[in-house]
Amino acid sequence: MPTSVTMPALGESVTEGTVTQWLKKEGDTVEVDEPLLEVSTDKVDTEVPSPAAGVVVKIVAPEDSEVEVGGELAVIGDSSEAGEAPAAPAPAEPAAQESEPEPEQPAAQPEPERPEPAAAASSSGGAEGTEVPLPELGESVTEGTVTAWLKSIGDTVEVDEPLLEISTDKVDTEIPSPAAGTLLEIRVSEDETAEVGTVLAVVGSGTAAPAASSEPEPEPEPAAEPEQPAAQPEPEAPAAAKPAPPAPEPSRPAAETATAPSAGPAPTRPASSYVTPLVRKLASENDVNLDEVTGSGVGGRIRKQDVQEVIDRRKAAEPAAKEEAPAPAAPAEVSPLRGRTEKMSRLRQSAAKALLESMQTMAQLTTVREVDVTKVAKLRAAKKDEFLERHGDKLSFLPFFSIAAIEALKQYPVINASMNMEEKTITYPEAENVGFAVDTPKGLLVPVVKNAGDLNIPGLAKRIAEVADKARNGKLAPDDLTGGTFTITNTGSVGALFDTPIVPLGQSAILGTAAIVKRPRVIDDPDLGEIVAVRSVMNLTLSYDHRLIDGADAARFLAAITKRIEEANFEHQLGL
Repeated sequence: MPTSVTMPALGESVTEGTVTQWLKKEGDTVEVDEPLLEVSTDKVDTEVPSPAAGVVVKIVAPEDSEVEVGGELAVIGDSSEAGEAPAAPAPAEPAAQESEPEPEQPAAQPEPERPEPAAAASSSGGAEGTEVPLPELGESVTEGTVTAWLKSIGDTVEVDEPLLEISTDKVDTEIPSPAAGTLLEIRVSEDETAEVGTVLAVVGSGTAAPAASSEPEPEPEPAAEPEQPAAQPEPEAPAAAKPAPPAPEPSRPAAETATAPSAGPAPTRPASSYVTPLVRKLASENDVNLDEVTGSGVGGRIRKQDVQEVIDRRKAAEPAAKEEAPAPAAPAEVSPLRGRTEKMSRLRQSAAKALLESMQTMAQLTTVREVDVTKVAKLRAAKKDEFLERHGDKLSFLPFFSIAAIEALKQYPVINASMNMEEKTITYPEAENVGFAVDTPKGLLVPVVKNAGDLNIPGLAKRIAEVADKARNGKLAPDDLTGGTFTITNTGSVGALFDTPIVPLGQSAILGTAAIVKRPRVIDDPDLGEIVAVRSVMNLTLSYDHRLIDGADAARFLAAITKRIEEANFEHQLGL
């Protein structure tokens, strides 16, 4: 019985994926879990395995097509059904140029659907082609500001190649081209704000631009009538990007010529080779020239692992270079911002507005407590190497403090609650969704770890590392920044001894963990009584909305955290 291969769930808030490479063709035999194809989203590149053993009877989604989660990609049948395969491959083989029935296939393919976007575009009065709308960028986000156009009118673009950068009050992101072709029109300029759904640009075939710009339309009509059959495939080529698959063929001579002495600086791959947005962004952020990367994918395609390998090699070489030539002490570097006036980023504007509104709408109070973290410090020092080897994540102090805070939230849910003054209600969430403040090159971001109360120390350490990495590398999705019920900010990471953090809007409290320092402290020794000893201590600060949380509530909450940390009974939660 045939088995359908569908687009799997690829992460929270991801609704579709792009087929970037088929690893099998119709008629090929596959085993269970053998990779069938590669799929790309705005968050991850991955392989889709076969759910059954058998023969690839039909490929439903061709390369470069976008398929919704749950949509059908292919059909796997048993070997007896392989004879039926020739009837199915027809839609996927025009690019292969092997069988004679190919001239008939364009009519069988969904060509009539391709001109529809063009017709929609032309009806709006602009150039004919595929419209590029401003997509939905997260819950409650209704508009975005164009911060930079990465392409100019007349530039050639590929499917999923970034066209422009958009900024909202929650996230900065790139908008990819939905089709291959030429950028015919830009409708929203840089620094302009557009609502979700607004057409930002039009992408069409290279021949569409002059046709749209010429005024004497009646004259071309007689010539256009016989050309209509040929005009239909034009939108198909950009949308389905059929010419792209032959790219591996030129890659062979490129690789051969790369071995010649004169071809040293030449690219080791064809410029038209497909590179996913995720790979392109990773390379751009780390100054990696893709022409110098050897692809390990099918047909020499560059994958994320290939770029990451180059980055890792560079990082490994940096410490050695520093050890070889220790630089003499130099004067402090003068920032290039000195003496400049520049426009505030959308993120900074949003943060400024939210922080001011928080201070103006809440009766904020801060309570401080000193905590002895000596036992936790000893436990961490003894177990951090084993923890890294077992779980693959560094064991910092933050997971210990976070676990203690989350347990205290379960004891004192008012700290995790929110208040609605208009409705005169208090809501106590059934989960602890903890936000962690992260310092990034673009400013402060607070990604949220959902259901943090269900995690142990290894799980929490992994999730904190993941969201922090996504924040610093500009990979946060809007969903990563919403839904928080409580926040932790680790100002001690930069040496702060004391802080009064501002409560985020929609929440009622935020916990600050300060720097850990050595201090003389009076302790009660079971044998010696009260003695003075050197201990590792830290300040915990809790800022809260005094309209909802009383000072006694805050004191009890901090006392619970302090007791948990000073007892340091965490060893059973390390997963070792």
